[in-house]
Amino acid sequence: MSSVEVLLVDDERPFVATMTKRLTKRNLSVLNAFSGLEALERLEKQTNVDVVILDVKMEGMDGIDTLRAIKMQYPLVEVIVLTGHATVDSAIEGMRLGAYDYLMKPCDIEQLLAKIHEAKAKKSRQEERLAQVRIMKFAMRNGG
Repeated sequence: MSSVEVLLVDDERPFVATMTKRLTKRNLSVLNAFSGLEALERLEKQTNVDVVILDVKMEGMDGIDTLRAIKMQYPLVEVIVLTGHATVDSAIEGMRLGAYDYLMKPCDIEQLLAKIHEAKAKKSRQEERLAQVRIMKFAMRNGG
């Protein structure tokens, strides 16, 4: 299985440090961002991010606004919304905006890992379909 690039976005630094250790031990490559704006800057520079784990409640740009921006600028990047402040409304809004899934803090690490791998697989399938479409368009333009 190929490596998974994860961007962990949360303004609680101790949580980020702990989760980064736990995910790195499980052979994931983990980048950190401590705000929505920093997450968008990271995604601009790190074009190989597969999955964003995103907290909803953050100072400044909240998780829902960050999710909206990620999906507009990087539609193939999958986002798992992770929060200790879940409401039915924010869950529905997150899913409507294209979040892959929605988990409560503290979440079971094995459940989170499974969701990360499922999200990566979905992203890979979408990239494969896009590549096939590009090949077909190229072949049609070039008489083949």
